[in-house]
Amino acid sequence: MDTPGSRHRGILEIVGPRIANGILPAGSVMTLADLEAEFECSRTVARDVQRSLEECGLTVAQRRRGLIVQPMQYWNVFHPDVIRWRLSGEGRERQMESLTDLRMAIETRAVALAAKYASRDERTEILKAGLKVVELGLESAGPEFMEWDIRFHRLILKACGNEMFAALSTVIESVLTWRTQLNLMPPVPEPRAIHNHEQIARAIYAGDADAAVAAMRDLVDEVQEAFASHMPNVLRSATTATPLPPPAE
Repeated sequence: MDTPGSRHRGILEIVGPRIANGILPAGSVMTLADLEAEFECSRTVARDVQRSLEECGLTVAQRRRGLIVQPMQYWNVFHPDVIRWRLSGEGRERQMESLTDLRMAIETRAVALAAKYASRDERTEILKAGLKVVELGLESAGPEFMEWDIRFHRLILKACGNEMFAALSTVIESVLTWRTQLNLMPPVPEPRAIHNHEQIARAIYAGDADAAVAAMRDLVDEVQEAFASHMPNVLRSATTATPLPPPAE
């Protein structure tokens, strides 16, 4: 039996993408009664859906009219649900380009700051996480690899000392997670990407901001180029990857 929470979530996962992908364009109107009728749900569940849509900035309630779909400039584009819904529809290319631009702006600066200001413990944690990404990435882009890749990027954003960058860690996590789940990631990471992860980790550990920036820039460039190429994932498996040397003691 569906719980109120799961029922609300199931409806949201239908209505949210309709708005994010333009099926319900800006200015469209729906009412709580419309939601109740279409999904055979209670008024309480319909109101929960309304609150979630408003949290995402997708709709605004107007008295005697209902829920009005908002133009994109009012959306909470950093909300993980909005990112995922946009990546899953026809606007995927525009969303991926925007996210890549964001990563280029934020993460290249973050690695430079981390190389300059991270504590010894933070540098050690980043190095360990980066080398674990390398180790796992030589085999596959599976769940454990993704877990460590997310951890690696979150550690960098935290260690850079900019609280606003750190607050964007959930956005970066969404990009990494949904790139895989929406089949925008090859079964085995590209050797170039694996190499760049190690270079970033070692550069931050050594305090080399320039090297860290260069490697991060190339890492994000690789993501953009892979997406733009539209090559099938089966043709992009990194079977030629070779192990990288262990860290110097």
